[in-house]
Amino acid sequence: MATTRVTGATRCRPPPRVAAAYLRDAGLRGRSRARPSSAQRAQTDETKPTLPRPAPQGVAPLPSTWVLPPLALAAGFDLDEMSRIDHLAATRMRFTKGTVLYRYGDGFCALYVIRTGSCKTSAFTPDGFEQIMGYHIVGEAIALDGIGSGVHVRQAVALEDMEVYALPFKRIDDLAHANDPFRLKLLRLLSQETSRLQFLATILATMRAEMRLASFLLDLSQRYSARGFSASELVLRLTRQEIGSYLGIKLETVSRLFTRFQLDGLLQVDGRLVKLLDHDKLKRIVCGSE
Repeated sequence: MATTRVTGATRCRPPPRVAAAYLRDAGLRGRSRARPSSAQRAQTDETKPTLPRPAPQGVAPLPSTWVLPPLALAAGFDLDEMSRIDHLAATRMRFTKGTVLYRYGDGFCALYVIRTGSCKTSAFTPDGFEQIMGYHIVGEAIALDGIGSGVHVRQAVALEDMEVYALPFKRIDDLAHANDPFRLKLLRLLSQETSRLQFLATILATMRAEMRLASFLLDLSQRYSARGFSASELVLRLTRQEIGSYLGIKLETVSRLFTRFQLDGLLQVDGRLVKLLDHDKLKRIVCGSE
């Protein structure tokens, strides 16, 4: 299956109007309740007219026979449930480190599920100050901020080379109306994003700096573990300054706390690799009992 690799540090895809047009078109493709046999598909391919349609720059259309339910995976479906779900037309896209997936004000047309790599989402103040709003890893869905208003209110940037699946929201919305289990799990996915923002607001308002960092590390450990990765070895693609922005603490404080946690035997740092050595003590720090 061919994919498109997008390079550069400022753009990750074609202008929003072009990408949106392609994804809207993908979203309007008809759905088939019963899968045709190979012979029926071959006969249909011979009789139907071929309509030329150039692919927009930066977007790689997938073969019509490719089936992918990545949002179902992200929302927690098992294999039996996925077999009963209509197929979603998805586009597989690659982005290099530092590339912008979407910007504030871009038109919303699709959700993205991270297949490999990681990214950050940010909001900007009127004077241009960047506030990190999220750190997103493999298996998580992003671009949920655009559902309400139809435009993105955040910016997403690749923290490393990454690959995502772009799922046209029109198809997702149609499927949610037609399939109750899918609708419920989509709502659960949206609820998780809301809970994460509430969690961030809580730690910014009530926790001391060491409690914020311990809470961040434990939350990331749980998210990695839920996706089959080690709960103790974390690869942090965020810089210390970006972690400080996310947690609302100064860069110097972040560096000092990492050093303190190492000296106390809570963790071990080797570049971007952070190994958690004492989960229980980190939990006690979050609870304020240490």
